Amino acid sequence: MDHPLISSQTAEDFNKAHNKALFNEIQHILNPEEATLISFTDIKKMIRPKNEVYKGMEIVPIKLIVGSEGRYNDFDNHFFPKSVFLSTRWERVDSAVLQDITLPPISLYEVGGLYFVRDGNHRVSVAKMKGQEVIDAEVVSLQSEIKLKPSSSKANLLKQVLNYEKRVFYSETNFGDITDYWCMDFTTPGQYDVIYNHILTHRYYINMGQKEEIPFEEALQSWFDNVYMPVINAIDANHILRLFKNRTKSDLYIYVIKYWDELKQRLGNDFTLEAAVKDFKTTHKKPSLLRKLKNLFAKKKMQKDE
Repeated sequence: MDHPLISSQTAEDFNKAHNKALFNEIQHILNPEEATLISFTDIKKMIRPKNEVYKGMEIVPIKLIVGSEGRYNDFDNHFFPKSVFLSTRWERVDSAVLQDITLPPISLYEVGGLYFVRDGNHRVSVAKMKGQEVIDAEVVSLQSEIKLKPSSSKANLLKQVLNYEKRVFYSETNFGDITDYWCMDFTTPGQYDVIYNHILTHRYYINMGQKEEIPFEEALQSWFDNVYMPVINAIDANHILRLFKNRTKSDLYIYVIKYWDELKQRLGNDFTLEAAVKDFKTTHKKPSLLRKLKNLFAKKKMQKDE
């Protein structure tokens, strides 16, 4: 059993840490995601690492530990405890630290230069609360070419991933210099791979009627002029972007081209792009406030008549 002074100190330390989490939540009440600890699973989906490598024991800077594999709902983005139900275990770790008892190393995943807790969330929380700068950890590294800058926000990490993917795509394909189009941007990772496959597919169909294969650069320009821009122009003409305010035109290109392909499979290859875009707009158009009110009154009238 801990000495009463130790117990009193650990309770006080936990309350301070918990209050910091509450204050952080209040500060981000309009954008709660910014105060949420980053999920390792979400980052894996963004980065799509190639393989795992066991790195062994390392001394890890705590400022580089930005997320958790399984406890991201229990702690805020600074690893402060969000619930009073975490107090027992948290205070037990704090008590060991106060008494200079050596704790086992934590277990971490490393990806892109940042770390995510596999085991030891409470130990990281206590260490952060006490201003500790480094911690002993057993590390498994997930191999990835991208290097991330430390951030406590999932949105900031997503932005880094998207910027990296764009740089790689533009550099490897020479896309900007060929098309003079520098604003192909996406809001979800992995879409530049989709675009690259679209270009290769376009090249394949062009080469079917050629004696000699056309170079990739020529196929890229042809795809841009004859596939991508007609879809973008149709999106603009039908004001589709208004229905997807948090998306980009390039996002909508992906949506529309997939939707059009599904329509052609069901209704035949004669289904035009313009018809597909109009159908897409009708399908995704949200009812106006007036329409919602009319539907509500009609529903109430039906219930009254029954």
